Amino acid sequence: MLRSLYSGISGLRSHQTMLDVTGNNIANVNTVGFKASAVQFQDSLSQLVRNSTLPQRNAGGSNPAQVGLGVQVAGISTNFAQGAAQSTGVPTDLMIAGDGFFMVRSGAETRYTRNGGFSFDANARLVTADGALVQGWTARDGVIQPGQGVGDITLPVGATLPATATTAANVTGNLPAETAVGDQLVRDVRVYDAQGGSSMLRLTFTRSATGWDVADGAGATTALAFTDGRLTGGGTLTSGGITVDLTAVTGYADVDTVAFDQQNGEPAGTLDSYALSDDGSLIGTFSNGKTQVLARIALAMFVNPGGLEKTGSSQYRPTVNSGQPTIGTAGADGVGSIVSGALEMSNVDLSQEFTNLIVAQRGFQANARIITTSDEVLQELTNLKR
Repeated sequence: MLRSLYSGISGLRSHQTMLDVTGNNIANVNTVGFKASAVQFQDSLSQLVRNSTLPQRNAGGSNPAQVGLGVQVAGISTNFAQGAAQSTGVPTDLMIAGDGFFMVRSGAETRYTRNGGFSFDANARLVTADGALVQGWTARDGVIQPGQGVGDITLPVGATLPATATTAANVTGNLPAETAVGDQLVRDVRVYDAQGGSSMLRLTFTRSATGWDVADGAGATTALAFTDGRLTGGGTLTSGGITVDLTAVTGYADVDTVAFDQQNGEPAGTLDSYALSDDGSLIGTFSNGKTQVLARIALAMFVNPGGLEKTGSSQYRPTVNSGQPTIGTAGADGVGSIVSGALEMSNVDLSQEFTNLIVAQRGFQANARIITTSDEVLQELTNLKR
């Protein structure tokens, strides 16, 4: 039989594969996190018709004569170029800007994806659209422990931030130098005990002949002395276990701005809301106004991401040629950062895919023509008997 007949058949098969891959790319043009694939062809075996010969003294050498036996698919590569960002405004929609993959657990298997369309389920676990559990680290008292293993990320609904007793307070601003001796200024600040109970710490500033006397009403006093408006004497007062820092107070004329700047205590608080930062940290905001890291999403890197195997749902599993994953934090060691409220769209280039569709179609037609032409030649051979 004619070798061209089988070459044409191999061309039909290879270009059919190209049509299949191109069609799949076009079908997934709006799939979140989808990465386009491309077919790579290579020639098949070649039959040696004549060997090459060495150059002789009176004759030149000759090249080998070979007849190709068709084409075959060498591989189907995945293009991991960054897709366009689409803003959604949903805080649990995450996009990786740069390299890396989200880790998700489905049953006992951990898979990897660029699709960051997540949400919280009824058990407050962060999950994908098909229910796979997003992996990361859970914080303890707002701290991610070094070397901690990854696990499911759960939003601690109803979590309580413990109270912190006030141990220090700062007073800043200016005491007016023109105030008459004996006049007073009173400043209050709310402070807390270890159980979160609140009370008022009141300081009374009394103008003296040499400066200002400060008293808390419970027996604690200190004297402030000023030279050219700057504090030169006094500066601290201890009231009921709370150290009040007065060193930032000044004594210039015509300005009355003295006030408590801050105190380090806080009442107990319950979780009110959450947000995701660009390093993948799930940050909770509590009713007492404090924020704390609750968890952090883990990202994985591969030496050869092109070696990953597609498993559907825009997810991948490692293979022997992808290498094992290196787990890290977003924004560190070459890992991409995380953008909250946005999704990475498909990186399919429609103009390129439709061009590939035309190329594959014409290639298929050309190889079909090889088969019909070979058939006509065979028909001529069978007609020789007539």
